[in-house]
Amino acid sequence: MFRVTIRGKFKGLDAAERAAVAAGSSPAYTEAGTFTCDASGSAFTFRCQVPAGPDDDDDDAALLAMAALEAHGYAHEILQVAVTDMRTIKVRRRP
Repeated sequence: MFRVTIRGKFKGLDAAERAAVAAGSSPAYTEAGTFTCDASGSAFTFRCQVPAGPDDDDDDAALLAMAALEAHGYAHEILQVAVTDMRTIKVRRRP
């Protein structure tokens, strides 16, 4: 599984779109993706969880996350994309 975080800024949201983004705001990673926004509603962080196949890499996950972002239909500009491959995360157990 990949967790993709996309930071960006919206381009010209109207009041209804701004309200819809605020209503669905959540810091959780989901397959459909979730937004968190600054107070003005112009800058955003989009978090998306992408299933990982055996041959998938960071680029594949980033493309799928960007497609999920596009599916929401808000005009935006992407500033930064960060991908974490959860298959490589090591958890240290406390003794």
